Amino acid sequence: MQTQLIECPRDAMQGWKDFIPTSQKIAYIQSLLQVGFHTLDAGSFVSARAIPQMADSAAVFESLDTSNTKTKLLAIVANERGAQEAVTFSIIRYIGFPFSISETFQQRNTNSSISESFERLKAIVDTCGIHGKEPVVYLSMGFGNPYNDPWSPSLAADWAGRIAGLGVKIISLADTVGLADPVQVAASTRELIAALPDVEVGVHLHSSPLNWQQKLDAALAAGCRRIDGALNGIGGCPMAGDELVGNMDMAMMIPYLEGKGIADGINQEALRESLRLASIIFSH
Repeated sequence: MQTQLIECPRDAMQGWKDFIPTSQKIAYIQSLLQVGFHTLDAGSFVSARAIPQMADSAAVFESLDTSNTKTKLLAIVANERGAQEAVTFSIIRYIGFPFSISETFQQRNTNSSISESFERLKAIVDTCGIHGKEPVVYLSMGFGNPYNDPWSPSLAADWAGRIAGLGVKIISLADTVGLADPVQVAASTRELIAALPDVEVGVHLHSSPLNWQQKLDAALAAGCRRIDGALNGIGGCPMAGDELVGNMDMAMMIPYLEGKGIADGINQEALRESLRLASIIFSH
């Protein structure tokens, strides 16, 4: 089974200190559309006060040309208001929602409790259904948290089951601050895949350049074939309030997965151009 590669320029950009001009965002995402990724997590409709870098997401989506790509677009929302805005864009296929199983992080990330967020998610799923979009839920702090909030693989599986019960068909376990070790990644991912056979289970892993391969191998061994990452390993969640831990480096994952024969369709020339643009955008 081939791997679905989900490139996350939104995650790479959102915590970047300096505001990236809208024109540069458009050019970068447009280049990524030619690389051959399954999906681009390309923007978010959230509070501009909370995430100033994403204040221009509407302008970015309005300017993208998807006429010559098979890559699908995903936008992140934090509430129904964001979902209502996101669904007005015909080029957006997926609406992503970060659902934390850590009470502390859910408050930090979306200013709501876990129970309130579950009600929000119900409304978002309904909105997606009305407008022909597919919801994607990121199980934030899916491998533990730094706040001493309760966590266990069974807690993650329980919430994933409730979310699947709403009709969500894609759930991605998120290692939000890079806490997970390979044993955790394998065990939790395997448990979710076994428990939810009708759900596409992915992983959104944050890592250092020293441990990305072990985490990736653990997810693959568990049967996961939906993998998030970002070119050059840039990114992290600014709402975690901790030192950012970068995304899995897509530029390193691509040749590794190609070597295993489970990734194909990557346009190397387009990838080089995207890496060139990334070196300019993320240079300071």
